[in-house]
Amino acid sequence: MSQPAGAALSAARQRVQALREQIAQHNYRYYVLDDPGVSDAEFDSLLGELRALETTHPELLSPDSPTQRVGGEVAEAFAPVVHRLPMLSLENAFSAEEVEGFDRRCREAADGAEVAYVAEPKLDGLAVNLVYEKGRLVRAATRGDGATGEDVTANIRTLRSVPRVLRGAAPALLEARGEVFMPVAGFAKLNEEQQRAGGKLFVNPRNAAAGALRQIDPRVTAIRPLEICFYGIGAMEGGAEPDTQTAMLAMLREWGLRVSRLAQTLTGPAALLAYYGQMQQQRAALPYQIDGVVYKVDSRALQQKLGQVSRAPRWAVAHKFPPEEARTVLREVEFQVGRTGALTPVARLLPVLVGGATVSNATLHNMGEIARKDIRIGDTVLVRRAGDVIPEVVRSLPELRPADAPAILLPAQCPVCGSAVEQVEGEAVARCTGALRCRAQRHEALRHFASRRAMDIEGLGDERIAQLIERELVQTPADLYRLEVPAIAGLARMAEKSAQNLVAAIAASRETTLPRFLHALGIREVGEATAATLARHFGNLDALRGADIDALRLAPDVGPVVAARVHAFFADAGNQAVVNDLLACGIRWPQIAAARDAQPLAGKTVVLTGALPDMSREQAKEQLEALGAKVAGSVSKKTHYVVAGEDAGSKLTKAQGLGVPVLDAQGLAALLRGELP
Repeated sequence: MSQPAGAALSAARQRVQALREQIAQHNYRYYVLDDPGVSDAEFDSLLGELRALETTHPELLSPDSPTQRVGGEVAEAFAPVVHRLPMLSLENAFSAEEVEGFDRRCREAADGAEVAYVAEPKLDGLAVNLVYEKGRLVRAATRGDGATGEDVTANIRTLRSVPRVLRGAAPALLEARGEVFMPVAGFAKLNEEQQRAGGKLFVNPRNAAAGALRQIDPRVTAIRPLEICFYGIGAMEGGAEPDTQTAMLAMLREWGLRVSRLAQTLTGPAALLAYYGQMQQQRAALPYQIDGVVYKVDSRALQQKLGQVSRAPRWAVAHKFPPEEARTVLREVEFQVGRTGALTPVARLLPVLVGGATVSNATLHNMGEIARKDIRIGDTVLVRRAGDVIPEVVRSLPELRPADAPAILLPAQCPVCGSAVEQVEGEAVARCTGALRCRAQRHEALRHFASRRAMDIEGLGDERIAQLIERELVQTPADLYRLEVPAIAGLARMAEKSAQNLVAAIAASRETTLPRFLHALGIREVGEATAATLARHFGNLDALRGADIDALRLAPDVGPVVAARVHAFFADAGNQAVVNDLLACGIRWPQIAAARDAQPLAGKTVVLTGALPDMSREQAKEQLEALGAKVAGSVSKKTHYVVAGEDAGSKLTKAQGLGVPVLDAQGLAALLRGELP
């Protein structure tokens, strides 16, 4: 006698739930504990039974089911994702002296006390940020530029080492930071399969992992042998934050997120260097590639005290392994022209495998370096990947030099536009004098102008810029604001709707900030941070343009070189014409105070939490900083205000506990008007 339909469904539901729990536990033991509880065949049997039950009872299918590792939707593009807290990069150390210097700075911040560190291998993969809400995976993004990455959620979901649901009492919100990598064995097997299929071979596991993670079709990602290892957290709300890095790793592991089993808590530089030596010896035997080790201050309170510089924390450093070198032949030298007109000699090499990657081009830096290293065309040279990334020619081997090897000569004319090449006395770099007459400089200048951290013109990438220059539609950045839809729609692979979107994006960029505008101009030596410093110090463009070198040097962190570059830029009649033309095209920004000491929020520390109704956190941060405020990522007794939007979490609770004033959207608006509560 068969079961009633309701009873059969109930039994199936119970079995499905039991199977999912078993499979999740086996994944946890396999990936996190490194202690498999069943054989691969037994695991596959459980997964097959679950898949059969879900096929018979489709109403029991859930997006969190382990059978749903392969996403069915093919993405058209990777949407941008703003990280709640920036993903910082690490400063590099290459010597024992640099590691000892790092420890000395940390001990100074700790008032001379010994400092404990967490040391772990530096995986050679792709950094990602996974967002869990109420314990469930909702979003995954690449690191990107640190502030904004690309949405790779569908692809990350295909990784068996990524739990869909966290174990235990997970926080309301968690940004889990990790590294996606391809194991060495999986990489070798993948290349064997590619070779049998007549496909292109991958040069190293890191490139293979990056390519697999950024597949438009997640079904392709699913068959690539990718894994993940977690090393930290970003934003966290609704839970008790750990006091140490060691406790953080233990917490991640308890939630079911794999962390390095080789991580150790150590004290003192001698112990760090000993760990480095051990990892260097074990490097070849590890099942994955590493390019060094990372040292992080264990105390999170001391981490906060040390803070960060630019986009790198002061409390962590990557101790890189020496780069691998290989011997090859320099066949010829070409000169590339950059945004500022700098000519960079590039060596065209007989292809050679260096550090797991095939290298056929390498930088020669400048003519001074060529002379110092005595490099000639036809030389046998040593090549290395500096920092395991950028190929460079280390030196020549004169004993193997052909008798007729010609010297490398600096061209008298720019290889792109034919303008004269200038070598200023005392400068290592030679430059094309063509400025915006030079197509190479024009392209790079426009690309920089439109970039995300400058004017942020969405849709204006390299291909579009090249087409605009080729058609002579754009000579200077100001010409962008005179473009019309018919002209853009006439470009290759550009439909009417896309042209309308680009024109709209260009128009929207007219509303900007003075720091962004200054950064976009591409003044030599003036990056994002220096542009912000100049904007805050002078308050408006006219004051900056009229400043002499002495006045410019009064700005914080502006030395003689930067001051000279800025003064020379604004003294140039052509640059003045371009700036005036941009202003005539309607570019504008909110007025800011003239000097930091006079800024209404100077000396105030503000923390943002939750979703704001009228602006993004990035926009709020920019406006607050323009008024002199420091926008911090965590709440302390020194915090002056916490701005709490919708779904504010633990930061709001902490602020209330410390008695820090809490502002809503209206309070933020008042603060931006300079009205202090």
